[in-house]
Amino acid sequence: MRIAVGSKNAAKIKAAETVLRDIGYSNELIPLDAPSNVSGMPFSDEETMKGAMNRAEYCIAQGDVEIAIGLEGGVTETPKGLFLINYGALAEKGKETIVAGGARIMLPDEIAERLRAGEELGPVMEDYSKKKNVRSKEGAIGIFTHGMVNRDEMFMHIMKLLVGQRGKNLLVSKEMGETEEA
Repeated sequence: MRIAVGSKNAAKIKAAETVLRDIGYSNELIPLDAPSNVSGMPFSDEETMKGAMNRAEYCIAQGDVEIAIGLEGGVTETPKGLFLINYGALAEKGKETIVAGGARIMLPDEIAERLRAGEELGPVMEDYSKKKNVRSKEGAIGIFTHGMVNRDEMFMHIMKLLVGQRGKNLLVSKEMGETEEA
Protein backbone atom coordinates (compact mmCIF):
# COMPACT_ATOMS: atom_id res chain seq x y z
CA MET A 1 0.00 0.00 0.00
CA ARG A 2 1.23 3.47 -0.85
CA ILE A 3 0.71 6.27 1.66
CA ALA A 4 1.50 9.93 1.03
CA VAL A 5 1.90 12.87 3.36
CA GLY A 6 1.01 16.20 1.77
CA SER A 7 4.11 18.11 2.85
CA LYS A 8 7.87 18.30 2.52
CA ASN A 9 8.13 19.72 6.08
CA ALA A 10 10.49 17.57 8.16
CA ALA A 11 8.37 17.71 11.34
CA LYS A 12 5.22 16.58 9.50
CA ILE A 13 7.04 13.79 7.68
CA LYS A 14 8.66 12.57 10.90
CA ALA A 15 5.27 12.52 12.66
CA ALA A 16 3.65 10.46 9.90
CA GLU A 17 6.63 8.08 9.56
CA THR A 18 6.86 7.48 13.30
CA VAL A 19 3.18 6.66 13.84
CA LEU A 20 2.93 4.50 10.71
CA ARG A 21 6.08 2.60 11.65
CA ASP A 22 4.75 2.10 15.20
CA ILE A 23 1.65 0.34 13.83
CA GLY A 24 3.66 -1.89 11.52
CA TYR A 25 3.61 -0.02 8.21
CA SER A 26 6.96 -0.74 6.60
CA ASN A 27 6.60 0.67 3.08
CA GLU A 28 7.96 4.04 2.10
CA LEU A 29 5.96 7.12 3.00
CA ILE A 30 5.77 9.44 0.01
CA PRO A 31 6.12 13.16 0.82
CA LEU A 32 4.33 15.31 -1.76
CA ASP A 33 4.38 19.08 -2.01
CA ALA A 34 0.61 19.43 -1.66
CA PRO A 35 -1.00 22.86 -1.64
CA SER A 36 -3.17 23.75 1.34
CA ASN A 37 -5.16 26.27 -0.75
CA VAL A 38 -5.64 28.37 2.39
CA SER A 39 -3.71 31.41 3.53
CA GLY A 40 -0.06 31.05 4.49
CA MET A 41 -1.13 31.67 8.09
CA PRO A 42 -4.50 29.94 8.61
CA PHE A 43 -6.46 32.07 11.07
CA SER A 44 -9.31 29.87 12.29
CA ASP A 45 -10.22 26.30 13.10
CA GLU A 46 -12.17 26.08 9.85
CA GLU A 47 -9.34 27.38 7.66
CA THR A 48 -6.71 25.20 9.35
CA MET A 49 -8.93 22.13 9.05
CA LYS A 50 -9.61 22.92 5.39
CA GLY A 51 -5.86 23.22 4.74
CA ALA A 52 -5.26 19.74 6.17
CA MET A 53 -8.12 18.29 4.12
CA ASN A 54 -6.92 20.00 0.94
CA ARG A 55 -3.43 18.57 1.36
CA ALA A 56 -4.72 15.02 1.90
CA GLU A 57 -7.25 15.19 -0.93
CA TYR A 58 -4.67 16.63 -3.34
CA CYS A 59 -2.43 13.62 -2.70
CA ILE A 60 -5.28 11.14 -3.27
CA ALA A 61 -6.17 12.90 -6.52
CA GLN A 62 -2.66 12.24 -7.83
CA GLY A 63 -3.78 8.65 -8.38
CA ASP A 64 -0.79 6.62 -7.21
CA VAL A 65 -1.48 6.38 -3.44
CA GLU A 66 -4.25 4.61 -1.52
CA ILE A 67 -4.10 6.76 1.63
CA ALA A 68 -2.97 10.35 2.13
CA ILE A 69 -2.33 12.45 5.20
CA GLY A 70 -2.63 16.23 5.38
CA LEU A 71 -1.30 18.12 8.40
CA GLU A 72 -1.81 21.85 8.96
CA GLY A 73 -0.93 24.31 11.69
CA GLY A 74 -2.69 27.60 12.26
CA VAL A 75 -4.04 29.94 14.90
CA THR A 76 -7.49 30.84 16.19
CA GLU A 77 -8.80 33.81 18.09
CA THR A 78 -10.49 33.09 21.43
CA PRO A 79 -11.78 35.29 24.27
CA LYS A 80 -8.52 34.43 26.10
CA GLY A 81 -6.25 35.36 23.19
CA LEU A 82 -4.70 33.89 20.07
CA PHE A 83 -4.11 30.13 20.25
CA LEU A 84 -1.79 27.93 18.22
CA ILE A 85 -3.85 25.07 16.71
CA ASN A 86 -3.31 22.11 14.40
CA TYR A 87 -5.40 19.70 12.36
CA GLY A 88 -4.88 16.58 10.34
CA ALA A 89 -6.87 14.79 7.66
CA LEU A 90 -6.71 11.25 6.32
CA ALA A 91 -8.05 10.64 2.83
CA GLU A 92 -8.56 7.15 1.48
CA LYS A 93 -9.73 6.20 -1.99
CA GLY A 94 -13.46 5.62 -1.99
CA LYS A 95 -14.05 6.85 1.57
CA GLU A 96 -14.93 10.14 3.22
CA THR A 97 -11.95 12.16 4.45
CA ILE A 98 -11.66 12.12 8.22
CA VAL A 99 -10.30 14.94 10.37
CA ALA A 100 -8.74 15.32 13.83
CA GLY A 101 -7.58 18.31 15.83
CA GLY A 102 -4.85 18.48 18.40
CA ALA A 103 -3.22 20.48 21.13
CA ARG A 104 -3.80 24.19 21.66
CA ILE A 105 -1.62 26.70 23.42
CA MET A 106 -2.10 30.44 23.91
CA LEU A 107 0.51 32.56 22.17
CA PRO A 108 2.26 35.44 23.93
CA ASP A 109 0.83 38.88 23.10
CA GLU A 110 3.99 39.96 21.25
CA ILE A 111 3.63 37.00 18.84
CA ALA A 112 -0.16 37.35 18.55
CA GLU A 113 0.09 41.04 17.65
CA ARG A 114 2.48 40.31 14.78
CA LEU A 115 0.24 37.53 13.45
CA ARG A 116 -2.83 39.75 13.64
CA ALA A 117 -0.86 42.34 11.64
CA GLY A 118 -0.46 39.80 8.82
CA GLU A 119 2.89 38.13 9.47
CA GLU A 120 3.31 34.34 9.28
CA LEU A 121 4.20 32.31 12.35
CA GLY A 122 7.36 30.67 10.93
CA PRO A 123 9.32 33.87 10.32
CA VAL A 124 7.96 35.45 13.50
CA MET A 125 9.19 32.45 15.52
CA GLU A 126 12.62 32.57 13.88
CA ASP A 127 12.89 36.23 14.84
CA TYR A 128 11.55 35.62 18.36
CA SER A 129 13.72 32.58 19.11
CA LYS A 130 16.80 33.64 17.11
CA LYS A 131 16.75 30.15 15.51
CA LYS A 132 16.50 29.09 11.88
CA ASN A 133 13.85 26.83 10.35
CA VAL A 134 11.77 26.54 13.55
CA ARG A 135 8.73 25.24 11.58
CA SER A 136 10.66 22.12 10.49
CA LYS A 137 12.16 21.51 13.91
CA GLU A 138 10.60 22.17 17.32
CA GLY A 139 7.97 24.60 16.04
CA ALA A 140 6.33 27.33 18.06
CA ILE A 141 4.91 24.68 20.39
CA GLY A 142 8.44 23.50 21.19
CA ILE A 143 9.63 27.03 21.88
CA PHE A 144 6.70 27.85 24.16
CA THR A 145 6.74 24.51 26.02
CA HIS A 146 10.54 24.61 26.47
CA GLY A 147 10.85 21.40 24.45
CA MET A 148 8.25 19.46 26.44
CA VAL A 149 6.16 19.10 23.25
CA ASN A 150 7.76 19.63 19.86
CA ARG A 151 6.04 20.10 16.51
CA ASP A 152 6.56 16.53 15.33
CA GLU A 153 5.12 15.21 18.62
CA MET A 154 2.12 17.51 18.28
CA PHE A 155 1.48 16.12 14.79
CA MET A 156 2.12 12.53 16.00
CA HIS A 157 -0.84 12.95 18.35
CA ILE A 158 -3.01 13.94 15.40
CA MET A 159 -1.68 11.04 13.33
CA LYS A 160 -2.69 8.63 16.10
CA LEU A 161 -6.16 10.16 16.20
CA LEU A 162 -6.52 9.78 12.42
CA VAL A 163 -5.17 6.24 12.19
CA GLY A 164 -7.19 5.24 15.24
CA GLN A 165 -10.41 6.49 13.63
CA ARG A 166 -9.78 4.53 10.46
CA GLY A 167 -8.50 1.47 12.32
CA LYS A 168 -4.77 0.89 12.53
CA ASN A 169 -5.24 -2.74 11.52
CA LEU A 170 -6.68 -1.62 8.19
CA LEU A 171 -3.37 -0.06 7.19
CA VAL A 172 -1.29 -3.06 8.26
CA SER A 173 -3.66 -5.70 6.84
CA LYS A 174 -3.88 -3.92 3.47
CA GLU A 175 -0.11 -3.82 3.32
CA MET A 176 -0.02 -7.57 3.83
CA GLY A 177 -2.51 -8.11 1.00
CA GLU A 178 -5.65 -8.58 3.07
CA THR A 179 -8.64 -6.31 2.61
CA GLU A 180 -10.73 -6.91 5.71
CA GLU A 181 -10.71 -4.39 8.51
CA ALA A 182 -9.96 -5.92 11.91
